[in-house]
Amino acid sequence: MKRTTVWLTTAAALAGLAACTSSGSSDRPEQEKQPASAPASLTALRAAERSTERAGTARVRSTTVMGTQLSLTADGVLAWRDGLSGSLTIDYTGGTAAETMRGLGVTSMQARYLSDAYYARMGDTFAAKTGGKHWLRYAYDDLKTLGGGAALADQMRSTTPGQSVRLLLDSDDVRELGRQTVDGRTTTHYAGTVDVEDVTDTGLRQRLQEADVTAESVDIWINEKNLLVKKIEKTSTASGRVTQTAHYSDYGVKVTVRRPPPADTEDFRNLLSQSGTNPT
Repeated sequence: MKRTTVWLTTAAALAGLAACTSSGSSDRPEQEKQPASAPASLTALRAAERSTERAGTARVRSTTVMGTQLSLTADGVLAWRDGLSGSLTIDYTGGTAAETMRGLGVTSMQARYLSDAYYARMGDTFAAKTGGKHWLRYAYDDLKTLGGGAALADQMRSTTPGQSVRLLLDSDDVRELGRQTVDGRTTTHYAGTVDVEDVTDTGLRQRLQEADVTAESVDIWINEKNLLVKKIEKTSTASGRVTQTAHYSDYGVKVTVRRPPPADTEDFRNLLSQSGTNPT
């Protein structure tokens, strides 16, 4: 198998990690007039935003379903106080992209996010097809040149609890849906639909627009400490409905992300240059 085919296939499958920032729009009719958000709901969300930012880290386990293309689970830790970093174990559970990954000998993958790049450990079978190196390094700017790359580059932000809260704060139809028990904890459920053009965080709005997102539906569950316990984000794409569900725990957990060994790491740009392909 040519190296170009290997990295293209891998990049397409990895793009599913960014499901909640995929291309598409929500199910809400554009002409439908939504009620204004209740002040009490906005106050609760602002308290959650502050508490989440102060916590700085959390353990996360998530499930992503991207139409018939891909389904996967992720489990690990994230940090966002001093820039974004994290370490996750990704398991491919279904879909056409998962079948392709299995053909490369990959059913489970380590993913590490550092300030400079996203790193993925692909396993021995994959390494045998790419010069013996197990880790692939994707610079964030380079990811944007791939199909779905902007979404992939944004996956880390989309999984952190703070982004879901900020998105919902920009919704004009936030509503409180009552008390519910989630993961054994008492929570309050809030929901709303967010039009990307209304997102006030300039960087976040730009990233979503780069991924061709127009709107998302967001549900979050907040505990008595004003911390996110669960979130569900949904959108629709040409490939089908995309849903990402994430559960959060152990806020304040220590997060240490080690850089993969350089001798065991291949940069995807090198694979492209060896194949004569220009990434830009």
